[in-house]
Amino acid sequence: MTIPDSDRPHSRLARYEDMFRGHRTEIVEGDLVMCPLKPFHAKSIQRIWTQLEDQLSPAWGFISDVAIPFDADFEFCPDLALIPTAEKNKNLTSYSPDLIELAIEVVSPSSVRNDYEVKNQQYAARGIPNYLIFDPQKGHLVTLWNPGPDGYLGRDTIAYGGKATVETGVGRLTVDTSRLPVDPGTSGRS
Repeated sequence: MTIPDSDRPHSRLARYEDMFRGHRTEIVEGDLVMCPLKPFHAKSIQRIWTQLEDQLSPAWGFISDVAIPFDADFEFCPDLALIPTAEKNKNLTSYSPDLIELAIEVVSPSSVRNDYEVKNQQYAARGIPNYLIFDPQKGHLVTLWNPGPDGYLGRDTIAYGGKATVETGVGRLTVDTSRLPVDPGTSGRS
C-alpha cells in the first residue's frame, strides 16, 4: 500500500527529537510518555530484527522507533514495525499505522501497561494483523493476532528457550527465543 504525501500523518513527537536522550518518547492517552532505554532492550531488538530480516521477501522491511501517529491521543514508536520496503525506503520521520503488517514491542519495566494493554487495544483497533510482545523480564513471547475493536482475539504465550513460529500475512516467521536475553534483575521466567 502506498500513501500519498498529502495523506501522510504528521508527527507531534518530531518537536521533541533529541530533547530526551536515552529515552524512548511516545504519546499515550494524550500524555507524553518517556521510557528509559536499557541494554537488554536494545539487544533484544537487534537479535529479533536480525533473525526476522533474513526471512522476509525484498518487498518488506523493518523500521524501528519511528513515529506512527494514530490520532491526537496516540503516537507510538514501535520497537519494530514491518512495512512495505517501498515505504521504508522513503526514510520518513513518521508513517501511517495502515502500512504496518506486524508490530513488535520489547517490554521494559516502565512500559508493561502500554505494551500489554494500551498497544494491544490500539494496534488491534487499527487493524494491524499481528502484534508480538517480547518480555525480557518474564522470559516469554506473547503472539497476538485476529485484531478487533477491543483488542486481539487470538493470543499465545511462549516461554523463551526454543524456536517460536508465527503465521503472518507475509509468511511464516521464526524466532529462536533461546538467543534473547532475560533480565537478570527479575525473579525468573514465566
